[in-house]
Amino acid sequence: MLQSVLIANRGEIARRVIRGCRALGIRSVAVYSEADAGWPHVADADQAVAIGPPPARESYLDVDRILDAARRTEAEAIHPGYGFLSENWRFARACEAAGLVFVGPPWRVIQQMGDKVGARRLMAAAGVPVVPGSDGPVESVEAAHEAAARTGYPVMIKAAAGGGGIGMMKVKDEAGLAAAFSSAQRRAQSAFGAGALFLERYLEGARHVEVQIFGDASGRVLHLHERECSIQRRHQKLVEESPAPQLSATIKARLIEAAVAGARTVGYVNAGTMEFIVRGDEFYFLEMNTRLQVEHPVTEEVTGLDLVQAQLRVASGEPLPWTQEQVTQRGSSIECRIYAEDPAKGFLPSPGRLSRLVLPDGPGVRVECGVAEGVEVSVHYDPLLAKLITVGGTRNEAIERMSAALASFVVEGVKTVIPFHQRVMQSAFFQTGAVHTQMIEQGVFS
Repeated sequence: MLQSVLIANRGEIARRVIRGCRALGIRSVAVYSEADAGWPHVADADQAVAIGPPPARESYLDVDRILDAARRTEAEAIHPGYGFLSENWRFARACEAAGLVFVGPPWRVIQQMGDKVGARRLMAAAGVPVVPGSDGPVESVEAAHEAAARTGYPVMIKAAAGGGGIGMMKVKDEAGLAAAFSSAQRRAQSAFGAGALFLERYLEGARHVEVQIFGDASGRVLHLHERECSIQRRHQKLVEESPAPQLSATIKARLIEAAVAGARTVGYVNAGTMEFIVRGDEFYFLEMNTRLQVEHPVTEEVTGLDLVQAQLRVASGEPLPWTQEQVTQRGSSIECRIYAEDPAKGFLPSPGRLSRLVLPDGPGVRVECGVAEGVEVSVHYDPLLAKLITVGGTRNEAIERMSAALASFVVEGVKTVIPFHQRVMQSAFFQTGAVHTQMIEQGVFS
């Protein structure tokens, strides 16, 4: 078993990994920027190290500072969490070169699946359906026009080197393509250091369904069932649940088969997620997240498994602690991400000092919180404050518990998305499971 792990992240995910380490008797090391000196994860860890000024590029994204912190604290491994350096294959390779265990897949797998065009080709070769689109990177506006004409409008422009919705642009028709292409290229270059783009057909009214997979060094790959992640703003998730509602047993079986086949094709190790677009009886590979997902708690709640502890065990060289037959779904779980954002202003970030914070509790309620009263919600980082998770014997019970928990969740000092989530829980569309990825932009929950 690993003896010490440095968590190269902040907030609620850092606290989650620290708890996982504590449960296994592993020493935890937190890192923090000057802006996060008073945040809870710093106090939670067995040891904490300052790594630089507030801008992420000078702290949480600075590979040399992270590796130096690991060296100074004699950490044996690095857990990247999600965001920041979690899907940066160069960082994973640098960890390996420094003699550190990277708690995640091999860097070559991250490199393969981080190239969205290459990942499409790999999955197609493995027999996994991919969304119709360009055969490779689209280098110019002229080439984009040609690819869009072949694919058919509307199309989605995507960054070849990135994910998380960054650089994605929906284009309805030929007239809007040139401006969208230029904008996506600038955003991709800024976010990922690479402006390469590709095009896919945009599927109206589609759902976003993903499959949690887990592999170990022996080559064994298991699935931990599916999650529904269709309620999104700016192509980033706000509400997730497991099981996915209104998903036929046939489609679920095909999704799982495709997800496991894709993961085995690339020799996947540790936790990862295969993401799909589903429309009717059709589904297509979207991308692979080569890390732990923000929404992993809903999978934990319905399976009874601890994904973070499993990550640490597999990174220690142990086999997966379960068989496929032991991974069953029980009940229903929903997660609402609580962001410091103002839904009335297009979900713009709402930085500021938290003057009051009251967390909900009760049967079937779980809160993963990264903040505390008095901390400053900075403009420098993602404004995720907490994740609110409920579980029930039925989906209706999980919804009822979520509605009650949201009503008792108090955050003062910043605007939050809590009122938006309350409207979602009250929506007949959500209550019947009739969800798709364009609901927010269509004003369904306004």
